[in-house]
Amino acid sequence: MDAKKLAKLTTESRNPNTLNIDTMSTHEIVTAINEEDKKVAYAVEKAKEKIAEAIDLITERLSKGGRLFYVGAGTSGRLGIVDASECPPTFGVSHELVQGVIAGGNEAIFKATEGAEDNKELGKEDLKNRGLNNKDVVCGIAASGRTPYVIGALEYAKELGALTVSITMNSESKISKMVDVPISIEVGPEVITGSTRMKAGTAQKMILNMLSTGTMIKLGKVYSNLMVDVKVSNEKLFNRAKRIIMITTGVDEDKAEEMLKRSNNNVKLAIMMIKTGLEKEEAERLLNKNSGHIRRALGDYENEVNK
Repeated sequence: MDAKKLAKLTTESRNPNTLNIDTMSTHEIVTAINEEDKKVAYAVEKAKEKIAEAIDLITERLSKGGRLFYVGAGTSGRLGIVDASECPPTFGVSHELVQGVIAGGNEAIFKATEGAEDNKELGKEDLKNRGLNNKDVVCGIAASGRTPYVIGALEYAKELGALTVSITMNSESKISKMVDVPISIEVGPEVITGSTRMKAGTAQKMILNMLSTGTMIKLGKVYSNLMVDVKVSNEKLFNRAKRIIMITTGVDEDKAEEMLKRSNNNVKLAIMMIKTGLEKEEAERLLNKNSGHIRRALGDYENEVNK
């Protein structure tokens, strides 16, 4: 894309509110950035329907054995990796279920990799190496909506019949036009022209939070607003797991710890055992029958008891 076309992108336009930011006091700089950041949530709000649509479709794919891939370059790629890497400890899923793929590979997480984002074929190859198939979902993240690496990945995903989603900050972008569910957010010009790690990055992070959290809720990884599939991998998470059991069942800490150990550190199972009085195997059967949804499993138990 030449300079004239680049200038037409919202993400590359100049912000009239910060033309003199280089003459501002430190407090004025902070205020200017904060004022612009306030606009992000309202911009994301306008895309709620598309975000919800994406969550429902992603949930459907993942419930049938699919995986979710976030694909991006630079800041967009790093944000995808951050969101993907938090899913296993928060929701107890495998590291394969949600994966972040960045142009340039692991080195690019910490240091910009020259030229990687301009390579369409590389986007395809990176997904091919991860065994992408038609059960999967590919979410392309690109503030500009024109990153060749992301386009290559999405084109390959469409060839295979995978579900395609995009998160872009420019309406009518090339990427938005080629995917099944386009999520386009207009956050307006950045404080520093073209620095999409700022408002665009904040919007991307907010949307990624919604996509992964919404999907995991729909998959039964949350009970009330508690992360009941948390992996007990350290002392902090062990104590959090005990607290979740105490909150949901009303037992004391000693009982919560006892039941957590009896359930092999499975918070859901411990809750089911306490709430129903069932032995481990029977409580596990009800959870499996209801795809891990505690509310459904408890309802099923009540129905069985009242027959």
